[in-house]
Amino acid sequence: MTDTARTAGVRTIDKEELREQVATVLDIDPAEIADDAHFADDLEVDSLLALEITVRLEREYGVRLDEAELPSVTSLQATYELLSRKLREQG
Repeated sequence: MTDTARTAGVRTIDKEELREQVATVLDIDPAEIADDAHFADDLEVDSLLALEITVRLEREYGVRLDEAELPSVTSLQATYELLSRKLREQG
């Protein structure tokens, strides 16, 4: 089953599926990723891992994250909000 659903024609994101995708890239248990855990400070995400996460999410959700948006990808919650907004805009 896909981690996105369609609600009134707009794709939505399941936060737990997003958590699992990030955990897969980081090779950690999804339970270790709190919504507000800072990727760099708390989860030791370096620039290469950040790029890998970004590419995976772009591919999975069919969105393009602009370079100016990348600094806002700092936590699961922030990433969830950014992707949700991008999907609504695509609507």
